[in-house]
Amino acid sequence: MNCPRCNVELAVEHQYGIEVDHCPACNGRWLDQDELDQMEATVPSTAEERRATVQYARHASELRCPVCDKRMIAFNYRAYNLELDTCPDEHGFWLDAAEEGRVRDIIEERLRGLKRAAGAEEAWGQFVQGLRGGRRGPSVWDRIRNVFRR
Repeated sequence: MNCPRCNVELAVEHQYGIEVDHCPACNGRWLDQDELDQMEATVPSTAEERRATVQYARHASELRCPVCDKRMIAFNYRAYNLELDTCPDEHGFWLDAAEEGRVRDIIEERLRGLKRAAGAEEAWGQFVQGLRGGRRGPSVWDRIRNVFRR
């Protein structure tokens, strides 16, 4: 199989425990369809945390699939400023040099965002509970009402 960028024969390498095809000339990588999921899974997380739409802003790519030679589709990965290419027949993904690191960075960033969101949701729930007169005594509204009853 040859590189879709520079037509050099791809070499097999092991990265993050995944067998990927690597271009020794441009340092790009071909990931079979399931290997992108496997690479994402190398970031400590659950499948639930990684679940989301992967392809945004799809458009024709300049590259051709190294498996079937069809013109690939370029897309913004998970709505971030990272453009990857994929075969329309789902043979795999082309990642240019260093893009595999960006994929891992994006997954880590998404996980941090999910944890922040969960923490904010919990804090909001505690705040609302306080307004309703939860375990901490009378609510803010009860205290305001008491001011006007005097």
